[in-house]
Amino acid sequence: MVVKMYWISKGFIFTKVDSFVHKLDPRVKLLISIQFFTLALLVSDLIDLAIIFIGIILLASISKILSRLIRTMLFALLFSGIILGINIVAGYSFIYSLQIALRFVAIVCSTSIFFLITSPDELEYVLRWFRIPNDLVFAFVTAVRFVPIILLDALQIIDAQKSRGLELERGNPITRIKNFVPILVPLIVNEVIRSGELAEAMESRCYGVVKKPTVLYELQLNINDKLAIPFCTSIFILGLLFSI
Repeated sequence: MVVKMYWISKGFIFTKVDSFVHKLDPRVKLLISIQFFTLALLVSDLIDLAIIFIGIILLASISKILSRLIRTMLFALLFSGIILGINIVAGYSFIYSLQIALRFVAIVCSTSIFFLITSPDELEYVLRWFRIPNDLVFAFVTAVRFVPIILLDALQIIDAQKSRGLELERGNPITRIKNFVPILVPLIVNEVIRSGELAEAMESRCYGVVKKPTVLYELQLNINDKLAIPFCTSIFILGLLFSI
């Protein structure tokens, strides 16, 4: 179980890769992700959904993150199976239920691919470029940074408790839920301690004293970005025309 959770968790953690897509401006990467997200919402035909999946897979291959995107896709398939079953029980046809389930997977993948090719620092630059208040930017970027850390902490605690004889996969559902208490308690304690350390670090750096702090880097479009924007937008418009 722990091995499976760790294998899936790697599909949600950013890793720096030397690829053409990773070097693009984060605003361009956000635009590409939004375009895939919009197409996934608008199309309903299975053939159109298959084309979207092909586009996402091609982008992931160019970005050298295909193996990690497949992990995200497998994780989304677990929930899409539930969506498929609920729609069938509700009386919808199998084709329509399959379309809804696959659309959910496409939406998850189009969103996940942005976080797989964009570092938290780049995400912060994008949010500041949108003139979002500094406190909201800090809170969101900190949450993005802490999610993989909390996940890895949970996996380490599970390993430690299993080495002490804790059995998570035996017993009835109520027993299994109770078995997670020795995992949740130290996990919550660790994160409370970490949040306190973060607050002390922010205070030592005089966070909030300057209302409009300066930034080290400014986002600038290079030649590759200027070529990628019209190319991706043209494909997006063609996709909209064919899906309508």
